[in-house]
Amino acid sequence: MKNIVIFGAPGSGKGTQSDRLIEKYGLNHISTGDVLRAEIKKGSDLGKTAQQYIDQGQLIPDDLMVSILASVYDAFGREHSGVIFDGFPRTIPQAEALKAMLAERGDQVAAMIELDVPEDELMKRLLLRGQQSGRADDNEETIKKRLVVYHSQTQPLIDWYRKEGLHHHIDGLGDLDRIFHDIAAVVDSL
Repeated sequence: MKNIVIFGAPGSGKGTQSDRLIEKYGLNHISTGDVLRAEIKKGSDLGKTAQQYIDQGQLIPDDLMVSILASVYDAFGREHSGVIFDGFPRTIPQAEALKAMLAERGDQVAAMIELDVPEDELMKRLLLRGQQSGRADDNEETIKKRLVVYHSQTQPLIDWYRKEGLHHHIDGLGDLDRIFHDIAAVVDSL
């Protein structure tokens, strides 16, 4: 089983590369963003709570995210090829909680794959995505807040996963096929 954390700033290509990993390796995918957007669309209590945090460019509380992820993970059953965690963990306490949640099930993270993209490119990508998709959180003010949160709260995870021996750096700028080739080389080595 290959559980993979795909990691990078908003707009780094996590969703795009996750789709390619799913196709090639038959992995399941948990995108916290997709899960939360679905709850928001349904108008559930979780969705309403999440919307308040998202509107402020803030992260969803850890206990809430871990319980959501555990439920989605368990729904895949015991005989799956692995899961791509996309958008989670975002903090060291979340990484520790994910490690504990997986350990309770006899599983673990096999690799953390970091997609590294310069901030000016992230801004361009996110503004374009906002124009194309109509996503309300892809506007300049919210993007800037999200990048500040990423750098202050999320980026320390790189060192945490490096100490765990699971960190793999991928240059996320350039040709999509080259980026995927680099990611596949990591997955094939697991």
